[in-house]
Amino acid sequence: MTPLPDTLLESVAAAAVREGLADALFTRLSTPLGRLLVVQGPEGLVRIAYPGEPDDAVLAEVAGDLGPRIIGSDRELAGERDSISAYLEGDSAVLDLPADLRLMHAPFRRAVLETLRDVPRGETITYGALAARAGNPRAYRAAGSACARNPVPIVVPCHRVLPGTGGLGNYGGGPSASARCWRSKASYDVLMRMDLMTIGLAGVPCWSAWTAPIVFTTSMPLVTLPSSA
Repeated sequence: MTPLPDTLLESVAAAAVREGLADALFTRLSTPLGRLLVVQGPEGLVRIAYPGEPDDAVLAEVAGDLGPRIIGSDRELAGERDSISAYLEGDSAVLDLPADLRLMHAPFRRAVLETLRDVPRGETITYGALAARAGNPRAYRAAGSACARNPVPIVVPCHRVLPGTGGLGNYGGGPSASARCWRSKASYDVLMRMDLMTIGLAGVPCWSAWTAPIVFTTSMPLVTLPSSA
């Protein structure tokens, strides 16, 4: 069967959006982190999936909450594509896209992710401190679980959360164990470099072997990086 032309598919997507017939839109985007699957719902981004997370499974997850009418369109999501690309490629210091956290069903874990959006670029926070800000200082394990299952990583910056003992934490973006292993090294490096551009430390290596962290003091309260020694 001959594939339908992209122009026709984009026209169909535009008509579906115009008539309110789309439950969600998705696009695939090549970035320094690999190919991302980005899904937009009526109230904001609902899912960003990394390499290693099957597209079909991700879209089925979204369909379970938003509905089955999920349409692919690069053109309808051009603004989101441009914003994410500019941020990850270092052309923009700001990534201010609306996030819809409805896929995080547990109320406290959702509160953790909403709180996490307030952690500024160039800063890190521990799971315990994040749990406290979200309203339950003892729920640091739940805070870690929320980060590990963060449906919209990058936009909700789980890479800024570290264990109190140092090292890397439950940097998430989905339940896939293989995807989490990939992200814990490569994505952390790219995303922390984007953060450090804000405070002039982008030349510092963000990743070396699993070593103890070192602390840089700047005008920001705290920046914690893996040691490059």
